[in-house]
Amino acid sequence: MTGAIFWQWGLVIASSLVLFLLAPFAKNTNQFFNAVYQEKTPNSLVLMGSLVISWIFAKSITNAANLGLEFGLVGGAAYAAYYLSFAVAGIVIYRMRKFGGYNSIHHFLTSKFGKSAVAVFSILITIRLFNEVWSNTMVIGSYFGDMGSTPYYLSILVFTALTLAYALKGGLSSSIFTDSIQMVLFSILLIVILWNVFAADASFSGGTVLKSGVWSFETGLNLLFAAVLQSFSYPFHDPVLTDRGFLSSHKITLKSFLWASFVGGLCIVLFSIIGIYAQHQGFAGQAAVVVGQSFGIVILLVINFIMITSAASTLDSTFSSFSKLLSIDLKLGNSLKFGRIAMILIALLGTIPVFLDAEILSATTISGTMVIGLTPIFMFWKKSPPKTSFHLSVFCGLLFGLFLVFDWFPKSLIFTTGRYADLLWINFWGILCCILLYLTPLWIRR
Repeated sequence: MTGAIFWQWGLVIASSLVLFLLAPFAKNTNQFFNAVYQEKTPNSLVLMGSLVISWIFAKSITNAANLGLEFGLVGGAAYAAYYLSFAVAGIVIYRMRKFGGYNSIHHFLTSKFGKSAVAVFSILITIRLFNEVWSNTMVIGSYFGDMGSTPYYLSILVFTALTLAYALKGGLSSSIFTDSIQMVLFSILLIVILWNVFAADASFSGGTVLKSGVWSFETGLNLLFAAVLQSFSYPFHDPVLTDRGFLSSHKITLKSFLWASFVGGLCIVLFSIIGIYAQHQGFAGQAAVVVGQSFGIVILLVINFIMITSAASTLDSTFSSFSKLLSIDLKLGNSLKFGRIAMILIALLGTIPVFLDAEILSATTISGTMVIGLTPIFMFWKKSPPKTSFHLSVFCGLLFGLFLVFDWFPKSLIFTTGRYADLLWINFWGILCCILLYLTPLWIRR
């Protein structure tokens, strides 16, 4: 494995240097925060690719492969259901822009619910961005050494620093531009992996994939339906996604988001085939790792490069979104200098948990449940309830998230069995309560 580690280091350093050289240099705040490059906003293809690759992060494709190993095609489809978030966000943001005249999520919240709502919301998305840094870099570290080892820590620090370098150069313009390159790379590498998987074993075919798994609640449908429920709130607490909803015209944005929903979900299902192959071969452990090792150093490096590519795209987007949050949305300093300082800040703060041996949290389960209170706020965006409605709904969602974390939810209200049953029903009852709490003050006022 020494040779593999050597080539992995080469991939990380070489790819980062190439992206740094190619990334545009932002000369003004419009380029840095709004991705206006050569006086043009991103077109639908570029925006769609940026959305997809910024969401196909290292942790998500690891999860997709592992769910394919555990549940077969149902597992891949269940995880892909989270990409319904793009369609939901695209339609809502399109209507908010066209019929409401809002130019950002913070503009909407300020107009409807005031500064206290903006403060609460900003805390939620800051936690999200903070988690994105270490949850992705820890996945990268795991490919270089055991958790806690020197190679593990060193790879995380080098990877974060190199990604930060080209993000600092151009801000969101760099992020959008490099996303296009990373999306093309991801597609090519995924095709190479799948080609080898199907060519390696004559008994493994498309039919094998389609027949893998059982479509029952116990074997994946709990997660699938939970993902669908969370898709009505989940995208709105992710500024990496929502920031891209206000860059181009509302028509281009809608088209890009709808295509991203389909393409992103398809990519996740295709990547889960690696896990289905592992299941077919009787492998155990981390699906992507064991399959890569079974094919030898070349395919292992290809899989590792996919992880590097996807993690880098998410990381640079996270830096850009945090910078925009502080500089533009919270109006703390609309300048290139402040924007770049904000990037350095989130990179440093987001790396700290790595050295505390923090567990990699699932960004699509616990945090997804904690933000279900955003569901009625954005689904009923045209309504004008009292400001208390926002806080009642958001804190109700946080409460149900704690029910999940600490296993406090009554078992009598969980009507299916198997893994993720608690996730499904806590989200179902939680969203119902959030909607009632959101609308009740409106009904009382009438």
